[in-house]
Amino acid sequence: MTRTHAGLRQGMSTAAAPALSVLDLVPVRTGQTSAQAVAASLDLVAHADALGLRRYWFAEHHNMPAVASTTPPVLAAAAAARTRRIRIGSGGVMLPNHSPLVVAEQFAALEALAPGRVDLGIGRAPGSDPVITQLLRMSGTTSDVERFPEHVRDIARLVGAEGATVQFTSGGTYDVRATPAATGAPEIWLLGSSDYSAQLAASLGLPYVFANHFSGDGLERALDLYRSQYRPSDRHPEPRTFLTANAVAAPTAAEAAERALPQLRSMARLRTNQPLRPLETVEQAQSAPMDGMAQTIMDGMRAKWFIGTGADVAATVREFAVRWGVDEVMLSPIAGAYDGEPMDAAPGRVQTLDLLAGALVG
Repeated sequence: MTRTHAGLRQGMSTAAAPALSVLDLVPVRTGQTSAQAVAASLDLVAHADALGLRRYWFAEHHNMPAVASTTPPVLAAAAAARTRRIRIGSGGVMLPNHSPLVVAEQFAALEALAPGRVDLGIGRAPGSDPVITQLLRMSGTTSDVERFPEHVRDIARLVGAEGATVQFTSGGTYDVRATPAATGAPEIWLLGSSDYSAQLAASLGLPYVFANHFSGDGLERALDLYRSQYRPSDRHPEPRTFLTANAVAAPTAAEAAERALPQLRSMARLRTNQPLRPLETVEQAQSAPMDGMAQTIMDGMRAKWFIGTGADVAATVREFAVRWGVDEVMLSPIAGAYDGEPMDAAPGRVQTLDLLAGALVG
């Protein structure tokens, strides 16, 4: 297995095992319906709950044939009904696509469904192409990207028990609450892959997650900015962060490499502007070599992803957490499927969680 993360960061013992969490894009493979893909993910979240994982987040992406995770609040509600203890939420809601009040109401309702275990991860990116972005943002000024910091603050007030107060320019006020009698609030996280999100999270005293699974470029600078510029808040007196990574674990390194291939090829298509399609099976991916540029992109991603036997990936997860001084790693289990595996299940993703939980979760 390729090891790309070495060295130590202050703040975590080399013997400590980080908590494990899951980021799910609800992958859709060739021949699979959306209903089957969602069923596979709901089975996976129930399995993660039973394994003792810390949290399970759904991403927001739109109009992508290989991704069924378009509505994190809906998926999180279904996940809450299938679980007992794991935290559930979004990784994340792309806030410029939505009215802050709608987001606040959705996640306040989730908090009422699953008290004390709801996370609201908020991002600033569109989550799709420019056409879909325009369709999502037809609501006017509520989707103004430049007002992102203001809208984050609005949501934080709206989901709380005291709510928010609207001040009219003509005088007078109007009280607004996301739910009428809230006793708790979802925990808000800012997500991103840039200096901007790190600095905003620090200035607002909010937890922060760098989207390492997507790129990894700029990770050190983002964490340094967040930690060095952090302003303590009442709810979060200290900076709080964890990291994401793509992972495939299998009984053998050969199987892990095979199961990683469909997702690697899909990402290469995305980054070379080729037409997107549902994820291939392993056999389909093996039967059609890609061009040199795509292969170079795949090689670069493969070196950053955690791919190998359960023992090797677990060791890399430990090293990764130690290096960056985090006590939690959120894995996107991107293991593909072989021909003949059931459409309403994800054996490769289940296997990844089983192997890593067995090595890292007490």
